[in-house]
Amino acid sequence: MKDRIINRHPCFSSDGHGKFGRIHLAIAPRCNIQCAYCLRKYDCANESRPGITSKVLSPQEAIERVSMMLDRHDKITVIGVAGPGDPLANDETFETLYRINREFPYITSCISTNGLLLTERLGELVECGVKSLTVTINAVKSHTAESIYKWIYYKGKRYTGLEAGEIMILQQWRGLRNAIDAGFIMKVNSVYCPTINDEDIPEIAKSAGALGAEVMNIIPLLPQSDLSHLNRPSREQLHKMRFELSPYIRQMTHCHQCRADACGTLGEDIDMELEMLYGKIQEEYCD
Repeated sequence: MKDRIINRHPCFSSDGHGKFGRIHLAIAPRCNIQCAYCLRKYDCANESRPGITSKVLSPQEAIERVSMMLDRHDKITVIGVAGPGDPLANDETFETLYRINREFPYITSCISTNGLLLTERLGELVECGVKSLTVTINAVKSHTAESIYKWIYYKGKRYTGLEAGEIMILQQWRGLRNAIDAGFIMKVNSVYCPTINDEDIPEIAKSAGALGAEVMNIIPLLPQSDLSHLNRPSREQLHKMRFELSPYIRQMTHCHQCRADACGTLGEDIDMELEMLYGKIQEEYCD
């Protein structure tokens, strides 16, 4: 079962990313942290990057799109929630995933999270039938995390500075460990921010690999928001980092830094809203 999920998951398998597709459901608008590199826009059709979506969906709208896309595209094997906020900070995530598991039990469902609430909501993910998770971990040192996370909102309180960094690191690593122990197939994302977390990323790879994470995705920084002054890592820097860390954990090298509403195989995205329109036209005039 585990190997089958990995092999048919385009984000976990380098061999499967051109054969199998995914749907990202943009049902999670709220976020409980603010990353220094994050710039979220809800309607920006000319950009393709994490945090971007043309429309925030309700759970019912999400189910309608999943049903339509599965009818029209047989390559879809994974349904994921990756934003535009953090899935675990939105109850709509769980309502949607529960319904997907009930109505489309043959599909693998997954989420991508910052990890702050992973331990607290792990049981709900189990109940929803989620099998694979991605957690973004950018630091092992509190002062590094302080430079990356502007603030976090945790248990009814807003934290900033070093305290925010300490809480993030504790919760992320605790969540990763607990998720692996619970049987989830885990991927770790790390945003490579030159001059900020160069020394942390190797330690993340070693620790995540030792815990049992399946794969690591080192994502080059998109210089924007508060980190717009930094340079994007060069291709050579990225290749070197991945090569040096590959003995500790398998490295993902085919990431496309997808939108929160991406659909299709990686690099060959389908516009879900257009597909919905085409489907309705077909139902109206061709049935």
